Amino acid sequence: MKHISHGSGGAPEVMQLVEGPKPTIQAGQVLIEVCFAGVNRPDVAQRLGRYPPPPDASPLLGLEVAGRIVEVAADVSSWKVGDEVCALTHGGGYAEYCVAHASHCLPIPKGFSLLQAAALPENFFTVWTNVFDRGRLQSGESFLVHGGSSGIGLTAIQMAKAFGAKVFTTVGNADKAAACIAHGADVAINYKEQDFEKEIQATLGKQGLDVILDMVAGPYISKNVRLLGINGRLVQIATLEGSKDPNFDMLQVMVKRLTITGSTLRPRSVEDKAAIAKSLHEKVWPLLAIGKIKPVIHATFSLADAAKAHALMETSQHIGKIMLSVKA
Repeated sequence: MKHISHGSGGAPEVMQLVEGPKPTIQAGQVLIEVCFAGVNRPDVAQRLGRYPPPPDASPLLGLEVAGRIVEVAADVSSWKVGDEVCALTHGGGYAEYCVAHASHCLPIPKGFSLLQAAALPENFFTVWTNVFDRGRLQSGESFLVHGGSSGIGLTAIQMAKAFGAKVFTTVGNADKAAACIAHGADVAINYKEQDFEKEIQATLGKQGLDVILDMVAGPYISKNVRLLGINGRLVQIATLEGSKDPNFDMLQVMVKRLTITGSTLRPRSVEDKAAIAKSLHEKVWPLLAIGKIKPVIHATFSLADAAKAHALMETSQHIGKIMLSVKA
């Protein structure tokens, strides 16, 4: 099969389309003929050598796909050959064929194309487990997501709004702010022109935020803690600006009874990911089917042009998802 190799890592140009063996499935797994694959920040980090795959994962890039099942393990009864699915994968998505655990596959939402479906798994699994499981966001609460125009950000905005939260977000320019507002954000703050901490405090006052989803860290840590209200929850999913903040004040955590948590999705167990998939199918897939939530796709590249897709992601100029077309 054709797949993308990133060799020993480096700049986007190290990625090349090469031939290699088709993967084989084990118990509990299915083999998917990939039509589309999503491009995500962890793929970039892995290409750069900063996010090595777990020992049991495929060494190939790619954490989400959509396509047609061409083989099922003997113990799998939930899917059959010919079924169209989208799936969270344990690597290997940048290829013509990819293995996924059967319990990490989800049906294509009603009315969705395979391209749209491939844009769902990584972001939706991440947002559900962090915002709703760990962050315990409830209807009527206030929610802030940084980087609102990213795939994660736009997913979080739409899901939080659909479940009744007031949604704040930070962005880097006016176009990104407009996109976030169009997809449900109540307030979008351009952090390059405004102090997001002061802007949110002016809106909420002493009440503070209930939940913050952050992937920046660094100097944002202390700002986030100051912005949270009593019993607020900060959920960290990345540390793009570093993992330390010299201005962090633990007393704020104690006085306001805050919860600071975080997670990465990839090392989670098969059972954990299956539980997330079950929750998404029950609680979010119906909202996708009626158009209340939808993926936002910025650009689609051919598999052979994966380097161009990564180069675009590294500019941070995109709004929404970047996708690869493998076999339409």
